[in-house]
Amino acid sequence: MNRTKDALVRSCIGAAIVYCGVSAASAQEIEQSAAKAAASAPATAVTQEQLSAAAKDANNFLHTNGNYDQTRYFPGKQIDTSNVGKMHPAWIFQTEVKESLETTPIVVNGVMYVTTSFNHVYALNAKTGEQYWHYKHKMGPITTYCCGPNNRGVAVNGDKVFMGTLDAKLVALDAKTGSLVWETQIADPELGYSETMAPTAVNGKILIGTNGGEYGIRGFVRAYDAETGKQVWNFDTIPEKSVGVWATHDATGRDMHRDIAAEKAAFEKNGDPYKTLGGGVWQNPAVDLKTNRIYFVVGNPSPDLDGSLRPGDNLYTDSLVAVDLETGKYVCHFQYIAHDVWDLDAVSPPILVDVKGKDGKTVPGVIHGGKTGHVYVHNRDDCSLIRFSDAMVAQENMWVLPTKEGARMLPGANGGVEWSPMAVNPELALAYAVNLHQPMTYHVESSPYPDGKLWLGGAFKVIPTEEQAGNITAVDYNTGKIKWQVKTPQPMMGGAFTTAGGLMFTGEANGWFRAYDAASGKVLWSFQAGAGVNAPASSYGVDGKQYIVVGAGGNTQIDFKRGNNIIAFTVD
Repeated sequence: MNRTKDALVRSCIGAAIVYCGVSAASAQEIEQSAAKAAASAPATAVTQEQLSAAAKDANNFLHTNGNYDQTRYFPGKQIDTSNVGKMHPAWIFQTEVKESLETTPIVVNGVMYVTTSFNHVYALNAKTGEQYWHYKHKMGPITTYCCGPNNRGVAVNGDKVFMGTLDAKLVALDAKTGSLVWETQIADPELGYSETMAPTAVNGKILIGTNGGEYGIRGFVRAYDAETGKQVWNFDTIPEKSVGVWATHDATGRDMHRDIAAEKAAFEKNGDPYKTLGGGVWQNPAVDLKTNRIYFVVGNPSPDLDGSLRPGDNLYTDSLVAVDLETGKYVCHFQYIAHDVWDLDAVSPPILVDVKGKDGKTVPGVIHGGKTGHVYVHNRDDCSLIRFSDAMVAQENMWVLPTKEGARMLPGANGGVEWSPMAVNPELALAYAVNLHQPMTYHVESSPYPDGKLWLGGAFKVIPTEEQAGNITAVDYNTGKIKWQVKTPQPMMGGAFTTAGGLMFTGEANGWFRAYDAASGKVLWSFQAGAGVNAPASSYGVDGKQYIVVGAGGNTQIDFKRGNNIIAFTVD
């Protein structure tokens, strides 16, 4: 086998870059090794006990957000504030798909699972970056998605790997071979349904919500049997009685300028719009195993900007919701914005953490980072709001109503905190959020339900003459005060990640991936990845060595530079 060095470099897509440029003999050995490994990955079964104890596991990363509480706090501390400056790439893997990359790498006993846009799954050697297997989902004839062909990752349980797909399916793969075990059609993509969120595995169930709030769907969260793919329960995020209490103020007490009389007249004439009211669920639920509840947030009503066709509070859009894990029955909810006409929906995943109540006593809490730019702190018992943080982004003209000509309001429709997951350092009582600053004008234009087509009811437009930027903010969730904030040159979309080593990691649109001192916000280390780092990082350990891993592939929604790299870092 004779190949030049240049030919070897060109053949590196789908292989670990650390192997590029070696001799022809070495390359042949590597390719033979990869061919053997492609038949099987050394995957081990993942037990419920492991999933439940993930928060204390410094070798594996078993959940999209680290653990059932979704803290994105990793207990490993081999890499810390004293040595992170020496961190360097251990390996770089290039996927076949060069498009928006939002995956969180999942690691099980040295085997890593990552996904890409258009529903590819790779199993990799977490120590070397070598590929074991590659699954390409056979997409159906119809896919509908508003914000890019993204996928946020897999769930693992037993001997299977689970993924939701753009054509609204849930698939189970054999963890060792990547072969399809079962496939379930969740909903009809022709009606606007799709899946980009990562599933959640718990107690033999696979939990998943649905996208499509911009297409006139009726949202849901469902549980499926992990062994068979059969539906166990369904919770509709839009109840048949979606009116609510005709709230006139948002969660912070500000007047939203609703014309309640006009809405009641429209409701009397046209009835409840619940069948096409939206309410997608973009991110994983948090799971409270002690109370057997799950907590998730629900996205925008549909059509996004035209409230005239959907009178009422539009329950449970823009809300934190809790349901029973075993039955899917409603427990409680809290709505941040009733009758939202600004697309400032709830999308960043909720986090379970103990917080100080209004009386100063510690209570089980649940927190959420909103597009409004606030971190909301709730009592887990009844979903009630304890406090909201200082605004992390500029807020101007809230809540001016959209007009045909366009009305300027901040934040813009991307946030605040978009889908980007927050992270929590419980030792510091800090929550870390990445934010966008994108001034926009809101335009309304009424149109009837278009049978599963995009249904915004107008448009939100970025103002090109105004600055677009971002920030990273640490919030004390016991007081609501901002502890520190770092401004970034582009809007932030990706996610935060913290470790017991006193570090906070996040990436930027311009390709920089950085480590910050979690207590002060000081930059301790930076790496230029060559494409937007718009995916959340994770960490794991192999053979006694800690690694940090992140995807660098850019983002479709705000058009950050594309790439196809999964990069693992370590220190010597």
